[in-house]
Amino acid sequence: MEKYVLVTGGAGYIGSHTVVSLVENGYTPVILDDFRNANRVVIDGLTKILGKKPIIIELDVCDQNGVKEIFESYKFEGIIHFAAYKAVGESVDEPLKYYQNNLMGLINILSNMIEFNVKNLVFSSSCTVYGEPKGIKEVTEETPKNFPNSPYGFTKWIGEQIIEDTFKANPSLNLMNLRYFNPVGAHKSSLIGEFPIGKPNNLMPYITQTAIGKQEELIVFGNDYPTIDGTCIRDYIHVVDLAYAHVKAIVFLAGKFGSFETINIGTGKGSSVLEIISAFESETGQKLKWKYGKRRSGDVTEIFANATKAKNILEWEAKLSIKDAVIDAWNWEKKLIEHNEK
Repeated sequence: MEKYVLVTGGAGYIGSHTVVSLVENGYTPVILDDFRNANRVVIDGLTKILGKKPIIIELDVCDQNGVKEIFESYKFEGIIHFAAYKAVGESVDEPLKYYQNNLMGLINILSNMIEFNVKNLVFSSSCTVYGEPKGIKEVTEETPKNFPNSPYGFTKWIGEQIIEDTFKANPSLNLMNLRYFNPVGAHKSSLIGEFPIGKPNNLMPYITQTAIGKQEELIVFGNDYPTIDGTCIRDYIHVVDLAYAHVKAIVFLAGKFGSFETINIGTGKGSSVLEIISAFESETGQKLKWKYGKRRSGDVTEIFANATKAKNILEWEAKLSIKDAVIDAWNWEKKLIEHNEK
């Protein structure tokens, strides 16, 4: 008996790694993705890792009729909902695009879950809902949410509210918000990884692209923060660990009747920008060209997860280190160059 899980945005960075983790744990993922924010090379990588081509339905998650047809075709054990625009800067320039896509996609999935009696949903949320925590560096799930600094952040904030309100009206559902911290790294095979569109917004691909020559130099945004070395501190979690958390979430929800949970997914430890640069140079032997720039608007000074709830509820904790992440990210970057030269 196949245990189907619908993975919206399953060709994306976190989605593709979650597809692998689902298969490794006995599930059959059904990828829903229209590839507007994903690279088709990912499918080749997934096929090599899995030994067969995954089920892929090329569709906009906001397409009501198309999504309904998917629910008519499969009996889903659960849904993992990644599909969303995610560039903070772009969301400031094009807020309506973000609100329309990110919120309508979620509403479309929830509506079909209710209609087709699918009980389990894992929502891809973010630590952006905490904003700049007042006087707190380590955040728990009970840390008050603050208004985010971008329309992207607000779509996660509002998305969580939509899910909570849906649960109140439909208390037999099992719904979970996973609040990620900062995903980094790539699959050990170097067959799937992160594909930034344009100049990277995230630190790790900015580092690897600088090291390989795609970017002229790395800009460290600010050196006067009240931290150990003046640079921002984040909780960097290996994407393979993050992917497995989604599998554990589906397993947890499948055993419930009426459950609503919000869980932080992080390592429980913060690392500064300079510490990540140092780890990369140390582990890869690559000297980076970098310089300090001005602070970036909206950047939080320091935030990392209290991941106790994930350990207690999901029986999950991060296993891979920053060293693992920088090595895997670098191997992936080098593999991309090989691919482009073929």
